[in-house]
Amino acid sequence: MNKVFLIIRREYLSRVKKKSFIVMTFLVPLLFIGMYALIGYLIAKGDEFGDVKNVTVVDENGMFRDQLKDAGNIKFTYTGESYEKAKAGIIGKEDAYLLHIPVATANTEILSSKKAGAGMVSTIEDQMNGIIKNNKLIAAGIDTAVLHRSQSHINISAKQITKEGEKDAGTWIAYGVGFLCAFLIYMSLFIYGTQVMRGVIEEKTSRVIEVIISSVKPFQLLLGKIIGVGLVGLTQFLLWIVLSIVLTGGASTMIMKNKADTAQTAIMKTSPAGQAAAMNTAVEKSNDKDMSVKIMQQIQDIPVAYTVFTFLFYFLFGYLLYSAIFAAVGSAVDSETETQQFMLPITLPLVFTFILSLNFIINNPDSSLSFWLSIIPFTSPIAMMIRIPFGVPLWQLGLSMALLLGGFFFTVWVAARIYRVGILMYGKKASYKELAKWFFYKE
Repeated sequence: MNKVFLIIRREYLSRVKKKSFIVMTFLVPLLFIGMYALIGYLIAKGDEFGDVKNVTVVDENGMFRDQLKDAGNIKFTYTGESYEKAKAGIIGKEDAYLLHIPVATANTEILSSKKAGAGMVSTIEDQMNGIIKNNKLIAAGIDTAVLHRSQSHINISAKQITKEGEKDAGTWIAYGVGFLCAFLIYMSLFIYGTQVMRGVIEEKTSRVIEVIISSVKPFQLLLGKIIGVGLVGLTQFLLWIVLSIVLTGGASTMIMKNKADTAQTAIMKTSPAGQAAAMNTAVEKSNDKDMSVKIMQQIQDIPVAYTVFTFLFYFLFGYLLYSAIFAAVGSAVDSETETQQFMLPITLPLVFTFILSLNFIINNPDSSLSFWLSIIPFTSPIAMMIRIPFGVPLWQLGLSMALLLGGFFFTVWVAARIYRVGILMYGKKASYKELAKWFFYKE
């Protein structure tokens, strides 16, 4: 075991001491926070960055005259010109569109020199459908104003009944936490598993492995390499979590303080009437504050220790399972380009589970399919992390962890039998048939 620890130490320190590791460890949280801030800003100010879309309307029906309203970057202009003349007028103009509404409105079309965006088409469709609906209601003698006033918007508050009483279920928070954990594991399995594979290929092609293998067993080398790189991943994740919490907390405190100071200054400087208006605005914004408090309460209700423990467990053993396979593949080839034939079968369970988790698992965490995906070792690291924030019976969690542990030891055993032969094979392209032969070779 002393040799394994030496290999682990060497793999860990050789990567942690690199400048790229230090830079990325501190840069990634800043990049993610900056990226989400930029996305939020662009979504909020999206209309200001888009080009104005001038839509000329030829309404042969007459129903929509002066009824279509400007929306965002879409500007409507009505014309009495014929369809053919209006169509000739937009040729060669990239920001010009022609909305042709014939007598049979079902045949409405929009023409332009470049393709119209899906959002633009959807916005015009929604407006036209609303106008037609109102006209039909009026024709039927129904007061549309009364109908609109009768419509209501219901906000359903999901509650969870526990032994301590009722509490907010925090469905959306659970959704976000589950997706984030699954995404991090999904990315880490690819990133750090590939690092193991590349390390094996480099040692094999440089013939360093021939020197190393003379003093340690192949199994010890394989185990030390995957554990060492795994500890690098854990170190980086823990630092990312701490830095993200510190940066996010500091930024939130500053934003809330600036908003409070700005609002207080505005109230003090305005006239009595202006103060009253400002106070009304403050009252309206209190609803947003209540929502923020509610979200913070839901976040505080998350069992942090339980979630972090399960995340680290599934990250570590999911990584160990897949990195053993990546190491076996690395030992079987002479260059990274030759790994492509083996990569699809390895990554397919991960890709399948991740895609399925985006819609099905996250909306049906207790279904039979979600259960089996969270039990099978090759899919459980992602599927179980999606389910955990929604609550998983302890027996299912225990079974999943036990099978993942068993799957890890079995996979390492299989990978080691291939690895011990593959690392000394040169100049021959490996196939699945060759890998099977290597597995059955005697010591």
